[in-house]
Amino acid sequence: MRSQTAPSAPPGAISGRRRTGKHGRHGLRSIFPHNIAELMMPSFHNGAVEIAYLDEGEGDPIILVHGFASSKNVNWVYPTWVSELRKNGRRVIALDNRGHGDSAKLYEPAQYSIPTMAGDVLALMDHLAIPQADIMGYSMGGRMTAWLGLNEPQRLRSAILGGIGIGGLIEGTGPGENVAKALEAPSLDDVTDPVGRTFRAFADQTRSDRVALAACLRGTRDLMTRNEAARIDVPVLIAVGSTDDVAGSASALGAIIPGSEVLDIPGRDHMRAVGDKVYKTGVLDFLSRRS
Repeated sequence: MRSQTAPSAPPGAISGRRRTGKHGRHGLRSIFPHNIAELMMPSFHNGAVEIAYLDEGEGDPIILVHGFASSKNVNWVYPTWVSELRKNGRRVIALDNRGHGDSAKLYEPAQYSIPTMAGDVLALMDHLAIPQADIMGYSMGGRMTAWLGLNEPQRLRSAILGGIGIGGLIEGTGPGENVAKALEAPSLDDVTDPVGRTFRAFADQTRSDRVALAACLRGTRDLMTRNEAARIDVPVLIAVGSTDDVAGSASALGAIIPGSEVLDIPGRDHMRAVGDKVYKTGVLDFLSRRS
């Protein structure tokens, strides 16, 4: 395990809004106004499940997998990840996980699991004829990325696990039934659990389908064992905010995954680490060494 250090930086702005529609191609924002480009985002089907995605830029592909209750826009577009990666010569693909954003909403927990949702990422790669890519996931997306690193290493050039430490991946310290019940409550005022209130407020802000999110949360409780994590055999960067008590310790996870690097994001919690400059700088440096 190697550690990266960098100075503190102001947080990225994260706000939510929905967008609908499909059919499009990368580079639309250079032709159309921002809102028109959003209406033309493409989608594909993995079996009966429609998955929305964006595909922008040219170069080596990187696939971005957002966290629970988020979306490709909230996690990656609005905090400028997509534009930063494009500026650095990358083709950027980001999907809305099932139950999120503009992808299909499913209401049974059995329709969600980490292997099933990671399968949507593989199906997207097949749809776009991408045999191998760097994959960066945040929080739940980081769990999906770790699963891919363990079970489909030939498809990953590297894995970036953002907002996921030993707690979220192995010990199960992430959001649980308290958050599912908060999502199902009549209103935010009915939620007293502090963690539940945080996720309920975030889901309300992003205008998410809260019933689908509750089903997703109950279906994605798959944890990885220490022995499984120790078998991940791709280059790994683990990036976690220094005050993130959802993810758990990045260094403890880094001690388990062979050859992994750890990036501490100073003064950032689970929500505010996403757009931080330290996070972006560390990821770009890590990727540059994979080129």
